[in-house]
Amino acid sequence: MQTFSVPNIRSKKTILALGAESAGNFSIFKNGIIHFSQNFGDLLKEVNFTKYETELNKYLKNKKIKPDVILTDLHPDFKTTRLGIELSKKYKAKHIQVQHHIAHIFSQLGKNMIISNFQFFRPRRTSLGLAISKQFSNSNVQIPNLFYGIALDGTGYGTDGKIWGGECFAISNFQFFRPRRTSLGLAISKQFSNSNDKIFKQKMRIERIGHLENQIMIGGELAIREPARILISILDKFSIFNFKFSNNDKIYKFKNKKDFIFHFVKKYYSRNQFELLYNQLEQNFNCIETSSTGRILDAVSLLLGFCKNERKSKHQATYLLEINSSAPYTDLKPKINIIKNNSILNTTFLFEYLIKNINKDKKRLAATAQLYIAQGLHEIIKKHSLVIPAEAGIQKSSKLPPIILSGGISNNKIISQYFSKQNKKAGISISETPAIPRGDAGLSFGQIVYYLGF
Repeated sequence: MQTFSVPNIRSKKTILALGAESAGNFSIFKNGIIHFSQNFGDLLKEVNFTKYETELNKYLKNKKIKPDVILTDLHPDFKTTRLGIELSKKYKAKHIQVQHHIAHIFSQLGKNMIISNFQFFRPRRTSLGLAISKQFSNSNVQIPNLFYGIALDGTGYGTDGKIWGGECFAISNFQFFRPRRTSLGLAISKQFSNSNDKIFKQKMRIERIGHLENQIMIGGELAIREPARILISILDKFSIFNFKFSNNDKIYKFKNKKDFIFHFVKKYYSRNQFELLYNQLEQNFNCIETSSTGRILDAVSLLLGFCKNERKSKHQATYLLEINSSAPYTDLKPKINIIKNNSILNTTFLFEYLIKNINKDKKRLAATAQLYIAQGLHEIIKKHSLVIPAEAGIQKSSKLPPIILSGGISNNKIISQYFSKQNKKAGISISETPAIPRGDAGLSFGQIVYYLGF
């Protein structure tokens, strides 16, 4: 177990966080110390879950730990969630569920505050009577009463019951105004209701300000193993399908949309198999919406020919896309739609670009797709920062507040280097130490940090 001292926290509660499922680990907070366990691997494998549960119970028994609060993921079917319910009954502890991507972001916020030894300050009052949130600083870093968090991963259960994975959050100690239009035509997105403490505590405002466009996973989790399923659903959204395009000096024309889509997946499915999948999509049978960055990059990797329609390891398709990337093209700009007062990065538009340019350098197209996601999410944050209410007590500046990058896909070099560069432009240095992983192996740490109210 690694241990980390948490400065200026006087909570007398003992807190147990059980993390997620794909990279299982647990954390315990007691007497100002966070105890952070090893990564037990994918808990869907029974041997890993057995070891995880055995080591957890052994640690609780040997250290005579009786948790007052047990934190789990929001997903109701995770093994760790079910275990948390059992343990909360055993110890008569309060069970609180923390949304997956919020925990990701707070794991990285906590890493900067605790492990990088930044000074931690308590809230104070401004001349406007508004509290400035807890912050940490050294000569290079200061987290004020507003920062942005980005969570990029494969799957995480959202508060709307959909699968999230390409998320932008504004986290502050003040309340954003209700949605409205500004003179710039920019909508302030609807904030989360945090009246349910199973999801969000009331010490901070956590607002989902934008995300990747929702795409359809045909067959649910089968689309994780077969990226062609999500590619089919994306191509089905194309408004124009009968255009000509050339590939290796060959001109293609299509009579209808189905023929167009089948052209790109016929290496993986027979015509009959494709018809079954397409009918399933049309009937919306076992089709799940997702804003997952992982699923988008998987589909890009498949379209460009870097991966097969299979998944032998986690993030395999995305990794193959990354290592086969070169210099991106510069003619693709993010397309952001405002839907129900939320900023949505249009990923269908990305695939339209890729199809129209499919005869170009595939390695450059690979880099372009990854950069599109980074630039698009950054643009969402920039637009949101323009409409921060004056009552927040934040001085207007050309520089953005800090951006915390988290989630397993945020280890992607093109994406992470882009945001590192943007933070440096704003005079902000974010810790890159791997002590707390950005992915699920650091999630329990983030659950603890979130609960403590950073």
